[in-house]
Amino acid sequence: MSVQDPTDYPGITEWVREVAELTAPERVVWCDGSRAEWDRLTGELVAKGTFVPLTGKPNSFWCVSDPDDVARVEDRTFICSENQNDAGPTNNWVDPVDMRTVMTEHYRSAMAGRTMYVIAYCMGPLDAAEPKYGVQITDSEYVAVSMQIMTRSGAAVWEKLTDGVEFVKCLHSVGAPLAAGETDVAWPCDKTKYIAHFPESRTIWSYGSGYGGNALLGKKCFALRIASVLGRDEGWLAEHMLILKLTSPQGKTHYIAAAFPSSCGKTNLAMLEPALPGWQAETIGDDIAWMRFGADGRLYAVNPEAGFFGVAPGTGAKTNPNAIATIDIGNSIFTNTARTDSGDVWWEGLTDQPPAHLTDWHGRDWTPESGTPAAHPNSRYCTPIEQCPSVAPEWNDPTGVPISAIFFGGRRASTIPLVTESFDWQHGVFTASVLSSETTAAAAGKVGVVRRDPMAMLPFLGYHVGDYFAHWLSIGAGADAAKLPKIFQVNWFRRDADGTFLWPGFGDNARVLKWALERIEGTAPAEWTPIGHVPSADALDLSGLDEDARDLVEAALAVDIDEWVAETRSIDEWYATIGGNRLPEELREQQAALKLRLLDARRA
Repeated sequence: MSVQDPTDYPGITEWVREVAELTAPERVVWCDGSRAEWDRLTGELVAKGTFVPLTGKPNSFWCVSDPDDVARVEDRTFICSENQNDAGPTNNWVDPVDMRTVMTEHYRSAMAGRTMYVIAYCMGPLDAAEPKYGVQITDSEYVAVSMQIMTRSGAAVWEKLTDGVEFVKCLHSVGAPLAAGETDVAWPCDKTKYIAHFPESRTIWSYGSGYGGNALLGKKCFALRIASVLGRDEGWLAEHMLILKLTSPQGKTHYIAAAFPSSCGKTNLAMLEPALPGWQAETIGDDIAWMRFGADGRLYAVNPEAGFFGVAPGTGAKTNPNAIATIDIGNSIFTNTARTDSGDVWWEGLTDQPPAHLTDWHGRDWTPESGTPAAHPNSRYCTPIEQCPSVAPEWNDPTGVPISAIFFGGRRASTIPLVTESFDWQHGVFTASVLSSETTAAAAGKVGVVRRDPMAMLPFLGYHVGDYFAHWLSIGAGADAAKLPKIFQVNWFRRDADGTFLWPGFGDNARVLKWALERIEGTAPAEWTPIGHVPSADALDLSGLDEDARDLVEAALAVDIDEWVAETRSIDEWYATIGGNRLPEELREQQAALKLRLLDARRA
């Protein structure tokens, strides 16, 4: 573990000194990202009771958080742009001067009795043409070891962070100073929480939480909120998307990107095992895609992360065998799952039947008769991408992969068909701008409420949502339309009147992807509808499914005009919240055109 400064970059060393003077840590450690550092820090976490070593998975650990620190805290997440209008209606805004003033007082002596870790990391491959660097200061060993998994970090990054190289400043404290002789708790945090982003200065300040994206600042904070601003300014896209490589039985390869709100099947799709014989799916990324135009005019995507931070419940050998195989290799951290008596982990959906006894995510004894979930609904596994059996060789390619199609999808029980192809880029942007989903446990708040989640980016936008839509439109306007990815909307979660899912999902989603790729190649039929091109059940490859599957699929593909008329009213309400001066006129025109098409269809 390095205790000497690995850099003489004044922009870093002076900042670290200033933070140390403010937060008053017991000592400062510059992280080198080594295995020795991992072993030392995980050993310290075991000694203080935060980590429990798992005998069921090599080099892996189980921990439970404070019950009040279990998810993203969207109501405590702020975009502190200099101008309030630049944050927009979907973000919480506080004047940056006011926020710095308030948070500085929270940070004052906040690291007393603790170690301050300085972590240099790179989002995306280190040998990329324009690598994006971050330096995170934290007083959490949990964060330090998790960042080893989730990013390229340590000595190799310090070597590249020379004087003048741009980097994002990330300051994090759990907000739990220790007085002399005071015994630490297993999961230190503060009831007061702030996750503040300063877009103009490319700075992130987080206080009070030790959990997930609140504390691993390279993830949602940098890779989406700050990176979305970088993308706007530099002409690229930072998106909440998986990246998947698909190869047909004929050996033809396509790469797709797909955006889904949390807990809507994104990780399962990223590690897809196709139900169709001869098709191969390989993983490039499960959560975030940075997309830039290549020299050939196509849109190329790179995964900026090095690890999976996946939702555990619902993940099992049937739903996502590649995720299970990845974590079985070990080298993983499990947070808020249950723990078995044999020294392994368990969560709802891992097996059909739960064990007879567990230690639940509260650290309490649990049996199937307990009447409570053994694992928290947002419990997580943190594991390296490189050990995933389905990982594609290109996952670490600094140039990225050319995207043929972009899929947007949410969790909707009605209205939205199984799959719809947009008419063109502008129509696709409109469709994505009104994406909606039923809320899940990944964010604090009520579950099951339908909310608009444009491009699945609602919690992750670093600037005004209307300007974000304009940026998407400008990306298309400046490109060769023939080289742009086709845009599709999918909905794996449509139900019948009895609440039964109409589509089997998981590996069978490859049937929908196959049709979409055939549409790109011009070989698959589709029916024109007011909302886009939709296949009939006969246009999908349903081979191997039950005989009654066709009727269910037809129902999943149905476009109900009355439901869509009601949907347009909901879209009007959503657009009204954005503000007339920032919502692009092209999207108003798309909404008006949809209403006319629905009116014509109703008259027909």
